[in-house]
Amino acid sequence: MTTDVQVQAQPRVDSEVGTLRSVLLHRPGAELKRLTPRNNDKLLFDGIPWVDRAQEEHDAFAEVLRGRGVEVMLLADVLGKALEDGRARTTGVLTAVDERRLGYELADSLRSHLSSVDAKTLAHVLTAGMTFEELPVAEGASLVRRMHSPYDFAIDPLPNLLFSRDSSVWIGDRVAIASLAMPARVRETSVLDLVYAYHPRFRLSGRAYGAHSAPVEGGDVLLLAPGVLAIGVGERTTPAGAESLARSAFNDGLAHTVLAVPIAQDRATMHLDTVCTMVDRDAVVMYPAVRDTLVAYPMRSDDSGGVIASGPVPFLAAAAEAMGIERLRVIDTGLDSVTAEREQWDDGNNTLALAPGVVVAYERNVETNARLEDAGVEVLRISGSELGSGRGGPRCMSCPINRDSA
Repeated sequence: MTTDVQVQAQPRVDSEVGTLRSVLLHRPGAELKRLTPRNNDKLLFDGIPWVDRAQEEHDAFAEVLRGRGVEVMLLADVLGKALEDGRARTTGVLTAVDERRLGYELADSLRSHLSSVDAKTLAHVLTAGMTFEELPVAEGASLVRRMHSPYDFAIDPLPNLLFSRDSSVWIGDRVAIASLAMPARVRETSVLDLVYAYHPRFRLSGRAYGAHSAPVEGGDVLLLAPGVLAIGVGERTTPAGAESLARSAFNDGLAHTVLAVPIAQDRATMHLDTVCTMVDRDAVVMYPAVRDTLVAYPMRSDDSGGVIASGPVPFLAAAAEAMGIERLRVIDTGLDSVTAEREQWDDGNNTLALAPGVVVAYERNVETNARLEDAGVEVLRISGSELGSGRGGPRCMSCPINRDSA
């Protein structure tokens, strides 16, 4: 008898623009309600989102994708399914409860409690976190418990799971589980580990890279064409992380060229996909302030398991050469330098391609969207007034699982 899992296509992504078939999203939830003016900076948000509106915007985003035939998988659902496996539950509890923070007695009590809850409840705690006020009643009087505010976090929330691109990225038939640079996001890796190791959809593929020892994040990884990757190096991804991922891709025959692309190490350009994304097989939308200055360090295999790097060379020329095309068409963000800066900050470059020449973009980036349409790109506009408070657009909020060949 054939099961639903067996008939679903195995995960594979070879480009940024092949027709999107399946995607992993995280609908914003209780973790966003943990944000306050005291902690939003630490948790990497520029403001306090209106959660109900953020959920409405995200639901509309998901419906746009479904309306174009995309299977939308929600992280809460797949995590809950993974946690039905007893091994996943044990691992999830162990990684969430930090004995150094809670002390032995309180940590032991919390581990015992979480081991007894159902999969849906545990999935909620792993993503939304837990305050000291929410801890189960424990025997004795823990000093740790007494000295913390009721609203301090015993388990930190993960509001940046909204940006599902960063914590994992599919390259061919392999998933690279990221090593995230910022302390607020480190535990996201353990959540994605559980999904890919124990959910039936992914367990059957059995092909995953472990988290890299040096930071590399999915927002910095662009699959320019089959066999060609660009990896941004800046605030979130280090040169060692880029080299590590390149080595893995070379050794598995998934890439022949990887371009390491230095970007400014600041909030406005935290990932490569904040300055450019693919919108067609031969076209990118790009922040004009970096168009002529962006460089690349091409990396190739030395045929013995190592990596040879060269450069720097101009990024656009290096990308076109590696992709085997005459040139890479560039569609500028904005109209003038001020508009470009505003729309870059508002994720004008952060588009999600659903097919060659079809992208999802925030509606507020009026000039960039008009320039895309003038260049023959269909733009599906979504609202992002609340979703964008963590500095991320449609690409940031999506982890493609299956794409057709471009």
